[in-house]
Amino acid sequence: MSAPNPGLEGACKLLETPSDRLFEVIASEYAALAESYGPRNVLVLKRHPAGLERVRSALAAVDTASNTASPQLESVPEHASKVLEANDPTRKRLEYEERIELISLVIDGASQAVPAYIERASGHESFARDVGQLLLEATRQQRHLSDLEESADERGDGTDPARESLAFLYAMNDRFHEELEERGYVERADVIPQAVSLLEGDEAFADRIRSEFDAVLALEFEEFRRLDRRYLAALSAEADLVCLGESHASVERTRVEPGRIEDLVGPGLCLKRLESGVGDAGPPHRAITRLLATGRVPDEDDPNSRARTIRTRTAREQLDAVASEIQSLRARHGWSHDAFAVAVPSIERVPDTRRRLREAGLPTATIGTPSLADDPAVTELYAFVRCQCDRRRHGADVVHDRRERRNRTELDIAYERLAARVPEFSPALLEACDDSSVSRALERWIRHTDLKGRVAEGESWVDAREQYAGIRRVLEVARFVEATDLVAPDWAGLRRMIERTIRYDAPYVHTVETAVPTGGVTVCPLSGLKYDRRRVVFVLDLLEEVYPGEQHLTSLFPTAWLRGLSSYPAVTDLTPDTVRETFETAPDRLGDPFSAYHAQRARRRLALASRAATDRLYCCSYERSADGLRRTFERSRYLSTLESTPGIRLESVDPDATATIRSASSGREAILSQPRAATEDVLREASTGGTADLASVEELFEELAVVVDDERIDDDFAEALYSQFEFAAGEVMRRD
Repeated sequence: MSAPNPGLEGACKLLETPSDRLFEVIASEYAALAESYGPRNVLVLKRHPAGLERVRSALAAVDTASNTASPQLESVPEHASKVLEANDPTRKRLEYEERIELISLVIDGASQAVPAYIERASGHESFARDVGQLLLEATRQQRHLSDLEESADERGDGTDPARESLAFLYAMNDRFHEELEERGYVERADVIPQAVSLLEGDEAFADRIRSEFDAVLALEFEEFRRLDRRYLAALSAEADLVCLGESHASVERTRVEPGRIEDLVGPGLCLKRLESGVGDAGPPHRAITRLLATGRVPDEDDPNSRARTIRTRTAREQLDAVASEIQSLRARHGWSHDAFAVAVPSIERVPDTRRRLREAGLPTATIGTPSLADDPAVTELYAFVRCQCDRRRHGADVVHDRRERRNRTELDIAYERLAARVPEFSPALLEACDDSSVSRALERWIRHTDLKGRVAEGESWVDAREQYAGIRRVLEVARFVEATDLVAPDWAGLRRMIERTIRYDAPYVHTVETAVPTGGVTVCPLSGLKYDRRRVVFVLDLLEEVYPGEQHLTSLFPTAWLRGLSSYPAVTDLTPDTVRETFETAPDRLGDPFSAYHAQRARRRLALASRAATDRLYCCSYERSADGLRRTFERSRYLSTLESTPGIRLESVDPDATATIRSASSGREAILSQPRAATEDVLREASTGGTADLASVEELFEELAVVVDDERIDDDFAEALYSQFEFAAGEVMRRD
């Protein structure tokens, strides 16, 4: 367990549990400091950027004697970045696209022998992304090759593949940062470590930074890691420091550092516990949040212990049910799309979830940077780049030649995509937009084809805003290609960088800013809701294999290799006592400490997601997969715990009972599902000795026949409906 940091001096105030009173307490603590020092002299630091705007709104509403000043509110990475800039304005922050390119060149040019395991792993598509993530975390925690070599408990004969591979990657990371230093760059993950070194090593500069404020309010203190606490100590050495956090709420810190925050504050902080809220006032599921976070069972007459559950047959139907419930609630209460949030287990689930909700007629937004791989404007620009590469290699006539070929290649798809999106597309248009400067050529394409106009005309303003951001990112990549010596400033170099950017994009970007989702249903990982509030929150995939699921630290190595490898940048070497010291919800009898530790982190994530809902909480799950294996899934143990706890009331929502079809895609799917559903109902009644209502089934089939005969119905849809009747009858092959 990490040692307390003795450099922190001031007050540490912790809410007893994750509380719906959080923003009220934040406003109260800020008001007290603002009255004493003035709003301009109070620096508010939040550990993570997510939720900054919610905090800003709460602070702006505080009534002080001089409330005209905007609050000084920043995330820790953002503030540390400004500290480095104040010391050296010429120092450039390495953007994610640039990092991908530079680190790949460093690994490719490694002079030392590549371990056999790394050599084999490099063939996997996710290799570069997984290496990048591991090295980001190693940089944040300042793990170096020398630390691995000096670790007495990990000395051996060098044949252990995990240790050998980790040593190679740490060596590459050290070399990577040497390259950054030579080029005048600083990596985003290295911002806080460098700022700590600067403040601790240059007292005159530190005094200049400290002169800008008289008090510091540190929010989300439970997530401050060891290095974050050092940064806060160096920054607030001459200021009145108030650290505000929540017990039983750390998810990100406990991934890399075990222990409860109250045991890590050090002797210089005066610890005070704040009540989390009692009584009838509050969200109807407050007791559920408390039970998940602390294990404390509510009173049987507690009015704040109600939530709703949605259970469907498949994952696809789960999202359909969520979409129907959102539309129903909007119709009944008039709530805007912004009032809803859909929480998914991981960032990888965001694109598919958004796509499904959009098909159901719902606009969506996401916390952070949307994925470029799902951005139509970006894929159009990438297709343009591919075509220009092709023209440079083979000449303009290749466009006509490809249309005669039977086998569709990736380049064929690129040409077809441009032809489908741009009515006036032709080889002459490609030639007209070409230029010796790749960035100018992209700008010509955007202008000549009216890309932004087409986006504005064909998309909702939420989607248009995101696609404009994607266009900007592609242009930034093009300008970087022309300005750097890392790659050739031509179409081939641009294509390579855009491919890498799309492949290892947004879910893995280490940013200091987070975009605020507005104008649509928010779709985000659970962690994105910690400092958010929505009227309604749907927590998806409450399955045993997801919550808690099986914790894997990285796709690079088997988890079994990493258990006990203390030099890996995550919590790996665990004992039962460490688990109990970190989580109040840990049972007395533990099996594998590693699995138990991360199971408790999963439980805590659910607690924090439930706290984000102010009016309604929905716990969603499904029974089986949609693949050919037809696997069945158990409900999460935490959902079972809620169901079996006296005083907790979970209302089951039937998604079909009040569902209303509000989009063409939903209507088509509803019609196509009728033959099989009606046939299954008849067979079910027959097998159980019941009586089926054949008259209603016959009436339904007659109505479907009328639909098929309608001349306005597409032939493909009619064919699909015929196929559904055949499948329902048990026919595998079409009868002639």
